[in-house]
Amino acid sequence: MNGRSLFTAAWWLPGPHLQTLWGSLCRRPPALERQRERLWLADGDFLDLDWHGPHDAQAPLVLVLHGLTGSSNSHYVLGLQRQLAAQGWASVALNWRGCSGEPNLLPRGYHSGASEDLAETVHHLHAKRPMAPLYAVGYSLGGNVLLKYLGESGADSGLQSAAAVSVPFRLDQCADRIGIGFSRVYQAHFMRAMVAYVKDKQRLFAHQGQADRLSILEKLGPLDGMRTFWDFDGRITAPLHGFENADDYYRRSSSRYYLSRIQTPTLMIQASDDPFVYPHSLPEATELAACITFELHAKGGHVGFVDGSLRRPGYYLERRIPQWLQTIERGIQQLPVSS
Repeated sequence: MNGRSLFTAAWWLPGPHLQTLWGSLCRRPPALERQRERLWLADGDFLDLDWHGPHDAQAPLVLVLHGLTGSSNSHYVLGLQRQLAAQGWASVALNWRGCSGEPNLLPRGYHSGASEDLAETVHHLHAKRPMAPLYAVGYSLGGNVLLKYLGESGADSGLQSAAAVSVPFRLDQCADRIGIGFSRVYQAHFMRAMVAYVKDKQRLFAHQGQADRLSILEKLGPLDGMRTFWDFDGRITAPLHGFENADDYYRRSSSRYYLSRIQTPTLMIQASDDPFVYPHSLPEATELAACITFELHAKGGHVGFVDGSLRRPGYYLERRIPQWLQTIERGIQQLPVSS
């Protein structure tokens, strides 16, 4: 476990909540030219991928995974893609099912354990750019899915290295944490967005005359009265994705249980004051595979890590993650070639 003080939180954003909210409420998102690709999945659904950076067969490629109710337009995704392009790397931002501005086609959606969708994406990217070294970066929910995938796939991850930020390592405990104090504001935001996600799909199925798919969603029951993650995940996420209940979903999808099996060099960046994650939800050093570097900071909030001045805010994640990936890439290039 590595607790190096590489990050000093901005004095003008005291406390975890201002760190957490600054990017989405106050940051002007970078304007990027991107090309969208639709990836058709084996089950007939789709994911939308947004490409940025050099069209070079051998340029390192980074897959970027957003968090809950986010998208490829999330400020932290755009910021990282811009920084990667500045160092000559290509990137592709994945939109989880139904997150690209258009409802997905199946009743099922995305969730914190949807590593099968990530596996299909990794396979697709290798087929599309077979000569490019492939990396992945995940934030929050995306980080949880990424770590779970790395543990499940072991030596066959298909990734040179990975980075995961502000991960809800224990989904059950995080569902409790976000229901306490000011964090209930985030919980209410997520509940509105997730219920709207299901309602949009219901309207689509009704409009298209997809009675069978509409019936699957209607059997979940009314969408009102859900105030907590336990409510939503018990009534919607679990039955829709083959879990017995919320407990079963949280247990099988929490990335903390997969960390010891990871064989891909991985950087984990976390803040002790994350308002979504209890300190006791963070993994102990004995749970981490030898290839994991765990960077734990006292401050930073949830996907915050803002430093610098008010006039010139800095974004630590957009410096640290590309630096980490470059270090791994240089190390790979310096390995002796076997005859």
